[in-house]
Amino acid sequence: METLSVSKFKATCLAVLDEVSRKKKKVIITKHGKPIAEIVPVNHENKDIPLKETVTFLGDILAPVAQDDWEVLK
Repeated sequence: METLSVSKFKATCLAVLDEVSRKKKKVIITKHGKPIAEIVPVNHENKDIPLKETVTFLGDILAPVAQDDWEVLK
């Protein structure tokens, strides 16, 4: 894992981001020798959709709920 000082990262930001994307490697950004950030490539494979396939539609989803109970419709 490569480490860069914040000043070096600032000067070469676009090149560093391209390299992270292309080589799929992490880069640690340091300030005064201490890690302050980690740049990691995006992982599109594990794109979670937490509510996918958890909803069941029963009946007409566009009709008003309890239509018979509405005073305005009587």
